[in-house]
Amino acid sequence: MRKIILIVFACLITISADAQKPALKKATFGMGCFWCTEAVFQRLKGVTDVKSGYAGGNVANPTYEEVTTGETGHAEVVEFTYDPAKISFDELLEVFWKIHDPTTLNRQGADVGTQYRSVIFYHDAEQKAAADKYKN
Repeated sequence: MRKIILIVFACLITISADAQKPALKKATFGMGCFWCTEAVFQRLKGVTDVKSGYAGGNVANPTYEEVTTGETGHAEVVEFTYDPAKISFDELLEVFWKIHDPTTLNRQGADVGTQYRSVIFYHDAEQKAAADKYKN
């Protein structure tokens, strides 16, 4: 009987711990060279994971060489996972707008090409509304 009680108790603790885990969200921004911007977002409290890659193009799994031709339509992006209880999407947008110049078309500093464009790939309607608010 004690073994059954211990097993049930262990299951309840596991369920309780899972229920207390924060609901993490994703955000994806393009703002020039992804290596530079990846480093900025890695340092933010509440950001738990950061990945560099390509988005918005017409070729599945493009290589760096393909993207740099400008023919795939991809942008260099940073996708990151964040805890909205620690950092809000609006706060992430503030960083996005401050660390690059969105007014220069297809360019950030010395990096020139459509792959360096300023872009926000939203993951839900709430992110779209927040991005639209800042844009306007």
